[in-house]
Amino acid sequence: MSVSLIQKYNVPGPRYTSYPTVPYWEEDLFSGELWKTTFIKSFEESNQTEGISLYIHLPFCESLCTFCGCNKRITKRHDVENPYITAVLKEWKLYCELLPSQPIIKEIHLGGGTPTFFSPENLETLIKGIFERAIKAPEHEFSFEGHPNNTTRTHLQTLYNLGFRRVSYGVQDYSDKVQQAIHRVQSFHNVAKATFWAKEIGYTSIGHDLIFGLPFQTLEEVIDTIDKTNSLQPDRLAFYSYAHVPWIKGNGQRGFKDEDVPKDEAKRQLYEEGKKRLAANKYHEIGMDHFALATDSMYQSFQDKKLHRNFMGYTSSKTKLMIGLGVSSISDSWYSFAQNEKTIEDYYHRIDRNELPVVRGHILTEEDLKIRKHILNLMCQFTTSWDTKESFFVGIPEILSQLHEMETDGLISIENNTLTVTEKGKPFVRNICMAFDLRMKRKAPQTQLFSMTV
Repeated sequence: MSVSLIQKYNVPGPRYTSYPTVPYWEEDLFSGELWKTTFIKSFEESNQTEGISLYIHLPFCESLCTFCGCNKRITKRHDVENPYITAVLKEWKLYCELLPSQPIIKEIHLGGGTPTFFSPENLETLIKGIFERAIKAPEHEFSFEGHPNNTTRTHLQTLYNLGFRRVSYGVQDYSDKVQQAIHRVQSFHNVAKATFWAKEIGYTSIGHDLIFGLPFQTLEEVIDTIDKTNSLQPDRLAFYSYAHVPWIKGNGQRGFKDEDVPKDEAKRQLYEEGKKRLAANKYHEIGMDHFALATDSMYQSFQDKKLHRNFMGYTSSKTKLMIGLGVSSISDSWYSFAQNEKTIEDYYHRIDRNELPVVRGHILTEEDLKIRKHILNLMCQFTTSWDTKESFFVGIPEILSQLHEMETDGLISIENNTLTVTEKGKPFVRNICMAFDLRMKRKAPQTQLFSMTV
């Protein structure tokens, strides 16, 4: 990749798991009552035809990983499990009492934190409690995030018996020095063991999450991590850029110096070499920073132009309504976003008062909805069009004028009211999406809010 292009376009920018991005939510227009109206509207429009999705946030971890930007609570006390599951099931009950009919669940994702911090028995209690008030869609995708150090065969078997067929393991990097720096020490043996158990039990999609640009990470170490990953043949994997944002995350990302973190062309080389080695092992690049074998549902979804992106990242299918349960979870009704209380104490307090624990959100305007669709198209399909009344909005001419330089640089092509990201432009898809981000243009951040785009 051209060093000059990296230097030109490597700027702070959102990852676009939503539009508008969270810093640009107009929360003064949001209320819990408006949230209820929009999620019920979305439910009535889509429950019978496509079902709904649930994201359940399980926040507990036994130790702090310094690369992590998720909401978590560090503890070794496992007596926190039962009260938390009780609260989540009560929150679900509050939602179900507002819905006009029984929800049909198409997707469930257990995220964290560390979902496998919870015992298999407690996870079974959670999932069975969800389905006391819901129907399992005939075609469903249930997934969870597992820590290779504490995911047992019993975890895998229990969740498989409950309908889970996809598991993703946080691997990050196999270098001892890097693992020590990010406080995530786990052996290749543990990852291999958890991967083979899942294959033996019958999981149809096993994923590994890797990160490039970590402190002390070298090209040799990335090659070693990719080669070890190839030897295990996960069905899909994410190869994320490390988001170095210590001004937001505080001391958690100050266990090393800024100069210990690869930057610019040195960082991008880590991704390009990893991508080359994955391609040689028949992994296909999908969307941004994701890869899958041709047999995986994510690849099929990408080929069929059904790939979707939300607060859980890329998913193989979409539902109009995604309800987030648990502390800090974000819900998406398509017409609005809503986020739960961020501390466990505040979350419990709201649940105890029989209130949906929503603390902030955003109601999307007509312009927001159109821009959101364009950004989703670019993120998931690398192309978007504005040739219909439903896709055109008054800001398009301004956006096109600002895209001219990217077109000159060969990152995109524009023809017949259609923008297509070129192969050369794929590493800069976040920058291309930023051209559509009218909210950020109208109110440029005064401080750095986002990680670097490349």
